[in-house]
Amino acid sequence: MVALRRIGLVLLVFFALLNVILAFHAARFTYFYDNPEKTPSKKPESYSTSEKLNAALFGLKLKKSVVTDHPKIPYETLRLTNELGQKLEGWYIPVEQAKGTIILCHGHASNKSRVLCEMDYFHELGYNTLSFDFRAHGNSQGNICTIGFRETNDLKAAYDFVTRGGEKNIILWGVSMGAATILKAVPEHRLKPSRVILECPFASLYDAVQGRLRSMNIPAHPASELLLLWGGLERSMSAYQYRPSEYAKGLTMPVLLNWGANDPRVLRHETDAIFENLGTQQKQLVIFEHSAHQSYCTNEPEKWRATISRFLQASPQPQSVSKPVTAPQMR
Repeated sequence: MVALRRIGLVLLVFFALLNVILAFHAARFTYFYDNPEKTPSKKPESYSTSEKLNAALFGLKLKKSVVTDHPKIPYETLRLTNELGQKLEGWYIPVEQAKGTIILCHGHASNKSRVLCEMDYFHELGYNTLSFDFRAHGNSQGNICTIGFRETNDLKAAYDFVTRGGEKNIILWGVSMGAATILKAVPEHRLKPSRVILECPFASLYDAVQGRLRSMNIPAHPASELLLLWGGLERSMSAYQYRPSEYAKGLTMPVLLNWGANDPRVLRHETDAIFENLGTQQKQLVIFEHSAHQSYCTNEPEKWRATISRFLQASPQPQSVSKPVTAPQMR
């Protein structure tokens, strides 16, 4: 009996210590420290052994991403305001006789300067572009990031800015967290974009957490479940219910879904779940065979440009929302 009690006490202490460690992880994963020195951020995959050990024990200490580049064509710097009153910095690039306006949404720990490749090509195709830094990213205010859960309000601020200018043809483009934000924002705020382009969105926050742990070579269980629990409590959000794959049912406009076959963070089954749930017949899934969790515009530029051009030029077809039909996948 004494031995069993000691074993039970050791297990209890271990479980309590594990929860403390993972509570730190959850807090740090959703918090970006001010970065006045403009120190460039590093991906977990490029961490040294000592950095990975420190991150495994205490979590990644993330600094706000640095806006390192600027558009080479004339642009306007905007200040948008979200529901918290935080100022969000954006770049607006108008085009004469524009075909429409494309709003670009970057990923977690990134910023608007990381999507210049995509922005340049959309401009080349004849579209106005608006890219902006989500809260706690780049030159926008705030330190807390909810991985797209409340960033939907940031996208709403950008969307409202474009609609106030009288634009009727609005297209949303997003990568990773930005794509997940679009999936949640469209039904949540009843946005009416004419088309949507999604690149490597995660199917759920649970999947996103597992993807981050995989990148750090940390066992997924029970860390994923506890990280989600603590993250939800610390940021007052329904972490377990945050499922972009379910929100996909609310997208009834033409949708292009892109995914990299070598992506270690977002897996194929997540992509398939999102694609199957999209509430439109006019949907395409394109696989980038030589890409991971990265910009397809820079890694496979010819294929990406051709894919984007075809999608934007295709004429939307009338569809019945009462009897959705699964569209064939484009590979």
